[in-house]
Amino acid sequence: MEIFPIIKHSLLITFFVFSMMLLVDFVNIATRGSMSGLVRGGRWRQYTLASFLGSTPGCLGAFMNVTLYVHGMISFGAVTGGMIATSGDEAFIMLSQFPGTALMLFGLLFILGIGFAWVSDQLINILHVVPCEACFQADCEECLGNVEEPHTDWNTLQHENLWKNLKDPSFTRFLLFILIGSFLVLVIAGMIGDPDWTWKRVTFLSLTLSSLYIIMVSSEHYLHAHIWEHIIKRHLFRVFLWTFGVLFFLHWGLSFWNLDAIIKTHMMWVLLMAALMGVVPDSGPHLIFVMMYAKGIIPFSVLLTSSFVQDGHGMLPLLSFSIKDSILIKAFNFVFGIGIGCILYAFGV
Repeated sequence: MEIFPIIKHSLLITFFVFSMMLLVDFVNIATRGSMSGLVRGGRWRQYTLASFLGSTPGCLGAFMNVTLYVHGMISFGAVTGGMIATSGDEAFIMLSQFPGTALMLFGLLFILGIGFAWVSDQLINILHVVPCEACFQADCEECLGNVEEPHTDWNTLQHENLWKNLKDPSFTRFLLFILIGSFLVLVIAGMIGDPDWTWKRVTFLSLTLSSLYIIMVSSEHYLHAHIWEHIIKRHLFRVFLWTFGVLFFLHWGLSFWNLDAIIKTHMMWVLLMAALMGVVPDSGPHLIFVMMYAKGIIPFSVLLTSSFVQDGHGMLPLLSFSIKDSILIKAFNFVFGIGIGCILYAFGV
């Protein structure tokens, strides 16, 4: 078994995840100041916006939903629907492996998130469950600036910093510039990704150039606190390890075992395992179902069940706020996810 193609594929997926997380974080910082005004309103507006935030790739939308929930701006059902719509870091990998199906999945989870948000609020009323009250402020003040004047926040990404950052870069900025620049050269030369100028190669080129631009214009705080400490140290290395491990396991399993036949013979158990693994508040273990779907081993219903129940790291901030609410949300999503997955599987999806 050749190991180099697996490493190359893992690096490609990891860089795609890094670029997408960087862009999502950039948009998140640029717009968060005005988000609270959009959220305030009726329950259906809360359900829609929470599910929309959850359906954005990565954990940032889920983190924002938790922040809104602990500030008392959205209901228990809304944050539950947002967690349903969230697919964690696996969303970025799905976009790189099967973009059309991934977008359809995100749209379906968005709709299901809205519907089950309403169901969840009705259930807690029937069960007389009292969710926790609003608590604390958890925003990054240095990035957000004055929340009352959200558009004054551009000190995070100042265009006038470009020349200064290039003339006297910090070690972190220099290192990232070299690494991303090297990846750009490899993409242009066709040594990584598609050798022909397909839409995938153009997409990687665009993401690489966008990442370089953000690296060059970002402030030192944004560079270290958001890009280095959060995206790279907390997410990227683990994404690479999980991606490499899953690809290696699947390649090895398909080479030495009749893994395809074993899974298809026990598909209902696989669906149950996808839901059970989704309870784990982490990104990484769920990646095996993404890769199995990409290889045609499991049906869409199993992938949907995994994505429905799991929420990446989105639940972690809520666990520190209310264990009771976190367990209840996970229980709701597990039951809802199993039900939807079994119905789809029964219809042969």
